[in-house]
Amino acid sequence: MISNERPSPYGRRPYQNQGYGASKYNQPPRPPVNEDTLLTAEVQIERKNFVFTLKENPRGRFLRITEDVGGRRDTIIVPSTGLEEFKKLVDEMVKASASIPEKQPNPEA
Repeated sequence: MISNERPSPYGRRPYQNQGYGASKYNQPPRPPVNEDTLLTAEVQIERKNFVFTLKENPRGRFLRITEDVGGRRDTIIVPSTGLEEFKKLVDEMVKASASIPEKQPNPEA
């Protein structure tokens, strides 16, 4: 018997069936959270469609940014408490993109 297969003398470990390796089917479904949409905006850049949605739920306000590329969606959520810092970083990236010259493709490749 491998050591990690032995039963624990302390009973079932509290972290079993949780976290990494845990099946989502072993856990009860989460109840739906009531969310109010405050503002929505969309922008299409090349073949990507971005949806910015400002929402609010009992835990607070947040910005949901969804990227849709050919039916595949990825989403990030930024709590409203971090929106100013998020905006500052995006502004820095815009300035850097405008000021740093783009690399030219290597014609020898």
